[in-house]
Amino acid sequence: MAMPEVVATGALVAMGIFLLVLIQQGLKLGELAKTVEHCQRDLRWLQIWEMENSELRSALRAEREHVVQLRRKCELLEALVPVAEWSAAMY
Repeated sequence: MAMPEVVATGALVAMGIFLLVLIQQGLKLGELAKTVEHCQRDLRWLQIWEMENSELRSALRAEREHVVQLRRKCELLEALVPVAEWSAAMY
């Protein structure tokens, strides 16, 4: 084998190795792209769940306030009942 053939064969082998490395990197990049896509999807779901949780917490807060108001009304009505019974007893 002459020197130019050895150099050409070496260059061909080096290009083959580079090609294999590029293919491997491309496969890894594809896997990375899929991982990023899944992360983005999961992030979107997380944002949706956070919004729903926020709305539910707000609704729960409003319900609790409503319960407090109803209890106050009950206390006022209970306070009026003995007065009404006393008034009725006088007549």
